[in-house]
Amino acid sequence: METTSSIHQNPYQDVSSPTLVNSRLADQQGDFPTNHTPTQYTEQPLLLELSDYGLGELGLRNLGHVYRNLAIPILVEHSIARTEGILSANGALCVKTGKYTGRSPHDKYMVDEAESREEIHWSQMNVPIPEFNFDRLCRRVRSYVQGRDLYIFDGYVGADPQYRYGVRVITERASQSLFAQQLFIRPTPEQLKTHHADFTVIAVPGLHADPEDDGINSEAFIVLNLSKKMVIIGGSKYAGEIKKSVFSLMNYFMTKADVLPMHCAANMDADGNTALFFGLSGTGKTTLSADPHRYLIGDDEHGWSDHGVFNFEGGCYAKTIKLRREQEPQIWDAIRFGALMENVVLDHDTRIPDFDDSSLTENTRVAYPIEYIPNAVIPGVGRHPKTIIFLTADAFGVLPPIAKLTALQAMYHFMSGYTSKVAGTERGIKDPEATFSAGFGKCFLPLAASVYAKLLGKRLEEHPETKVYLVNTGWSGGPYGVGERVAIAHTRAMVSAAVNGDLDSVKFNPHPIFKVLVPETIPGVPDEILDPIKTWKDPQEYEKQAKQLAQLFVGNFQKFEGVPESVLEAQPNIN
Repeated sequence: METTSSIHQNPYQDVSSPTLVNSRLADQQGDFPTNHTPTQYTEQPLLLELSDYGLGELGLRNLGHVYRNLAIPILVEHSIARTEGILSANGALCVKTGKYTGRSPHDKYMVDEAESREEIHWSQMNVPIPEFNFDRLCRRVRSYVQGRDLYIFDGYVGADPQYRYGVRVITERASQSLFAQQLFIRPTPEQLKTHHADFTVIAVPGLHADPEDDGINSEAFIVLNLSKKMVIIGGSKYAGEIKKSVFSLMNYFMTKADVLPMHCAANMDADGNTALFFGLSGTGKTTLSADPHRYLIGDDEHGWSDHGVFNFEGGCYAKTIKLRREQEPQIWDAIRFGALMENVVLDHDTRIPDFDDSSLTENTRVAYPIEYIPNAVIPGVGRHPKTIIFLTADAFGVLPPIAKLTALQAMYHFMSGYTSKVAGTERGIKDPEATFSAGFGKCFLPLAASVYAKLLGKRLEEHPETKVYLVNTGWSGGPYGVGERVAIAHTRAMVSAAVNGDLDSVKFNPHPIFKVLVPETIPGVPDEILDPIKTWKDPQEYEKQAKQLAQLFVGNFQKFEGVPESVLEAQPNIN
């Protein structure tokens, strides 16, 4: 099968396919600011008619230059001229995001307004902020942008036109506009002429809030207003806040259309058999889904509708720490001109990236359009999944490296969402910490976990042929600090066996504590690592650790209300 140059046309028959353009040169507004003008820039074509592209309707007035959907090379030029970043030896733009090198969940808020108040699952993940405070922050944003240049990206989120939303990202940084253009779905010139923004994101990292006056925790803020379909971001240069805010909006509005929004990657084989990879950042979604022998639908955010699976985005946002070409060739080769690297350390003289250097953060990242992956599916849609993988990084080191789940166990583990937070994914995390995140992405879910679990249950009932596996990419042979991380080569072999159907004829045995079904053998994987107790020096210590984790599962599940007794039967044994 050819996987190095062709783009697979997917078999999702119910979706009409928009044509994406590689140039992405859609519109330009005004000249480069006088104080930043390179001598060669005058060769670029310019539009003579001035326009604010509707920003005045948002109260954004008295602006400097306004640029809309600039071509990638021009955005790179702007970014360099404004000293936002520098070019690396591989051609990618490299920027530093300062204090905020990852998401800042304690600075994210949901506006407490009448239209959505009764639906939102208010929690530490969904912290309410009064409308008055939101309006106050909006006024500060409007005041801040006066006289400043702004960049607009108009595009889409949702590869299936039936469930597509128009998205507008307004930023003060050219590099963040580059990020938006590479991560979301890019319009054709004809689509841009009639583009309508359903969602609006305004990102002004240079604006620092006043925690006392604005009623928030720090100078940074990420505030979602569902009724206005608007997000305002300030105080943080970390571009991931833009993408995850739009994902949170989709996680609310997709449920209205009977679509399960999922924090997962997706790919397919040559026959159109689709696989989903659930997991929090750091568990391997991007790495395992970027398989040179399969076709990538998307690496992070998808919807599962009555038609099938579709990507929310038009790009990928991959971690680069300890990146190796031999282990992740597709990601390595995607880091080239047009890609945006965050907090990757470059050699001072050669500007060659040092992907092992974590002095700025463990959460080094790169954003690139999905067509940089040679075997990407464009548009990003696929059939109903044949295989679902739940990825977890078990810091206790007691879960098997792979296990098959029954439908009830799939519901249980989806609602549990157990994993370990990996260093650098969020601010303040240095060592892996055991955590439970419903749907493997609770921090992005505005609604109660049961809403999404019921949608998953509905889809599994409609498609009983779908097989679900729990894959531990964490530790084996002992907990973090004692055991070793499961080798990526072994994980790849196990995942390949699952998605290729090689496990259909393998014998499985139930785990005595977690009840999941453990395979006796997998081609290319040592048999002794499949049963986790055999990897520990002391079986009694293993059982102690396993029961401790099982108790955490049971304790976590007590917070869920209205759970069917049948799902509770999937709980691990703690006696």
